[in-house]
Amino acid sequence: MTSSSPSSRARLADLGVPSGAFARGAANAITDVVGVRVGHATVHGDGLHTGVTAIVPDALSAERRSLPANLAVGNGYGKLVGATQLQELGAIETPILLTSTLSVFRVADAFLGHLLATPAHGATTTLNPIVGETNDGFLSDIRRRAVGRSRSNRRWPRPRPAPSRREASARVPARSRWGTRAASARRHEC
Repeated sequence: MTSSSPSSRARLADLGVPSGAFARGAANAITDVVGVRVGHATVHGDGLHTGVTAIVPDALSAERRSLPANLAVGNGYGKLVGATQLQELGAIETPILLTSTLSVFRVADAFLGHLLATPAHGATTTLNPIVGETNDGFLSDIRRRAVGRSRSNRRWPRPRPAPSRREASARVPARSRWGTRAASARRHEC
């Protein structure tokens, strides 16, 4: 391969690199895990190419408020809101969100506000959102912190199972239990 464009670069699986003790799933994606859905909401335009990705375990619900989880730190350089409680208690209480580096804290606060406003959390007095970063500074004006309260309160990522390897372009379900409406994942703002 001579080109380094994303469409022509080989993935590790294509090169025969093992993923660990277990075989890769059919799509080689997190959505190969039964009971895990992924949603994405984007902000695109005016020099911005960013968004929020939600990793949603289906077992997490109003009836089951936490799930066993663990944390393994790869390099310790990134921001991860909720890491201390996750490490201490070994459980997650919300879907896991990923967003732009400088928007992590805004997204965590907006997501917490969104969840506390739902009937399922009407009496909740403590809740630990897990929000991590991915540095999209080469794609977007990261200092604008474009993902946050004003955008996030309008729309949250809509989780969906991955129907194919086309990870970012599939349509999403009409309504999720997080109370959001359907739209093309490529067209709506977060």
